[in-house]
Amino acid sequence: MPDPRFFQDLGPVSLAELARLTGAELSPASTGEVSVSRVAILSRAGRDCITFVTDRRYYDDLARSEAAACFVSQKHAAAVPDQVAALVVRNPQAAYAASANRLHRPRVHVGQQAISPDAEIEDGALLGPGVVVGPGARIGRGTIVGGNTVIGPGVAIGRDCVIGSNVSIGFALIGDRVKILSNAVIGEHGFGATASDTGIIDIPQLGRAILQDGVTIGANSTVDRGAYDDTVVGENTKIDNLVHIAHNAKVGRNCVMAAYTGISGSVTIGDGVQFGGRSGVADHMEIGDGARVGAAAGVLRDVPPGETWSGYPARPVKQWLRETAWLTRAAAMGRKGSDE
Repeated sequence: MPDPRFFQDLGPVSLAELARLTGAELSPASTGEVSVSRVAILSRAGRDCITFVTDRRYYDDLARSEAAACFVSQKHAAAVPDQVAALVVRNPQAAYAASANRLHRPRVHVGQQAISPDAEIEDGALLGPGVVVGPGARIGRGTIVGGNTVIGPGVAIGRDCVIGSNVSIGFALIGDRVKILSNAVIGEHGFGATASDTGIIDIPQLGRAILQDGVTIGANSTVDRGAYDDTVVGENTKIDNLVHIAHNAKVGRNCVMAAYTGISGSVTIGDGVQFGGRSGVADHMEIGDGARVGAAAGVLRDVPPGETWSGYPARPVKQWLRETAWLTRAAAMGRKGSDE
């Protein structure tokens, strides 16, 4: 469920109200008097949740689901089991987004006080000029926060951290001895959108960003909070300037990422993985422990543990070198032939 440190719960809400809000039609066997308190993805939905399904691949999960209700399109309505109320709608994901906005609201820091009286700042923490600390935020002993940095409501920052100037941190849990350099953004709304009857709409991002002990985040880098789950950066991972990590990504321990690396949403990265500059990984990929991704590589398939991949699309480096050499020779022969 959304972390109450970062999100206000606005429920419960009846299914009848959600049906009116989203334009959904309740199945004949469902009752509009049933109430839900939160949204959740199918794998995490409990009895007080409403979820959604858009693909038949999830029929087995739906059959076992404990959710109170589910948004589905007409073609998937028959797959909803009797114990789950069905709300039939043209775009289930858009209906889910509207329901998320009705049931959950991000906490905000308002008023004239830059440092909320509800914030907990341990003795020995040092705050630069212009620092903003939201209600319920906690900053540990020995942590230094640079000028004009904004720490949002509920954020927890451990001990002996170094936070640069003009950093933005929200919806995040930060471990001990973490370094976040100037102008980095941690926990901001990730990229998630879907079509609706009124055009493209944002999908609320209800997860968190978690940086474990010893992590370094370079200047102007971004780590998005999760959409449904958490975004996690593992212990002692070192991230260069101008790197982007998208929502729901899981980065292992002792990884390194050079500048301009881009990690798409829901990527899983093992321990000790190395990324060269300007490398990129497509969404939902898995990078195994100890793998290496070369500079400017574009990863479109899972990378097995311990392997080195390069090129675009990325493939094992020896294969990429052979193919590159062959293309070079072929191009040279073509030029020679044309000269003759």
